[in-house]
Amino acid sequence: MMRALPLVLIATAFLLSACGGPKMDVTQMTAAQPTPQLGIDPDAAPHTEYRIGVGDKLSIRVFQVADLSFDELVVDTSGNLQMPLIGAVRAADRTSSELSADIAQKLSAQYLRNPQVTVTVTEAASQKITVDGAVTKPGVYEMRGATSLLQAIAMAEGPSRVADLTKVAVFRTINGQRTVALFDLQAIRQGRADDPNVLGDDIVVVDTSRLNSALREVVGALPALSIFRPF
Repeated sequence: MMRALPLVLIATAFLLSACGGPKMDVTQMTAAQPTPQLGIDPDAAPHTEYRIGVGDKLSIRVFQVADLSFDELVVDTSGNLQMPLIGAVRAADRTSSELSADIAQKLSAQYLRNPQVTVTVTEAASQKITVDGAVTKPGVYEMRGATSLLQAIAMAEGPSRVADLTKVAVFRTINGQRTVALFDLQAIRQGRADDPNVLGDDIVVVDTSRLNSALREVVGALPALSIFRPF
């Protein structure tokens, strides 16, 4: 666990881009895909699919070819996957579907006709998430595999007694674009809303009243819950 990061750093990072200054990725302050994913407005930002990273464990299935199917292959430190016949295949920063297509293309070039390849991430290597605001122990936390919003906040030992649980902001960079979505933690706890997954490098801020006034305006202007909007 690392020390808590002042909210003013988060505000500064986002406001720099809004003012036309040098772009600063808020995920630099910190160091998947299952059920259900955080909602993304299709008109505002593209769907976010988990991208494979170094150390991830993958299951590879080539239909009806047992010698090319594996329960567990680990992405090496170079970001590659080592496979028989085709050798090193770039896996880091690829989605499961993209990697499936890459492997199929390499196999079809010399060895198989129309191979059917399925790639599944069985275990994600550790990633980092920042939990800040009205929580017991703000800070940067490591997560392994799929982690829900409730679980992320639990890492920080839960919200404080004075926290407004109806306004929890999740800041995320999607394809280089800074985005934010608002969630109702109280509704999630009561089963009236889905408990979404958070992703590595997300910044979770419990109780948006703790945000800088400019950021409060951005979050307050969100048209709906669970929808990521760029700003």
